[in-house]
Amino acid sequence: MPTAESATLPSDPALFATRLQPHRSLRAAHFRLLLMAFLAANIITSLPFIFLGAWPVAGFCGLDVALLYVAFKANFRAARAYEDFALTPFDLLVVKVSAAGERAEWRFNPAFVRLEREEHEEFGTLRLALVSRGMSLEVADFLGPGEKANFAGALSRALAEARRGPRYS
Repeated sequence: MPTAESATLPSDPALFATRLQPHRSLRAAHFRLLLMAFLAANIITSLPFIFLGAWPVAGFCGLDVALLYVAFKANFRAARAYEDFALTPFDLLVVKVSAAGERAEWRFNPAFVRLEREEHEEFGTLRLALVSRGMSLEVADFLGPGEKANFAGALSRALAEARRGPRYS
């Protein structure tokens, strides 16, 4: 498995370089506010049940808060993953870093790599893969269909530019 030290960006001028990360609309501070509001609503909702002697309902309300907390923490952890792309006339470097920090890299020759798209009439771009010499690497799997389509267009244009070769002007 490649290490962080072994991953180097190409020294040729970059035709395309980007980092893809999962979109997260809720910041940590807002998450705390949401959790406190949800906790307050659950306490208010469970108080009548406690007074009526149905105290186990309060426990299930607390379980809801705990499950919401665990779900958001898992979501925030998954948001640490990213993919880096660096394209030069001679090299396409793809670096994937998982949420756990595991890093893997792939290098492709832009002349032989193609971007494969799986399109759905109703939902848009469902899957993107870089294919070269019998190897297929799925990329941008955490993006939505619209974002995948935008990324695919930009990468396709950059690959076409790389196939035209370096410019010596």
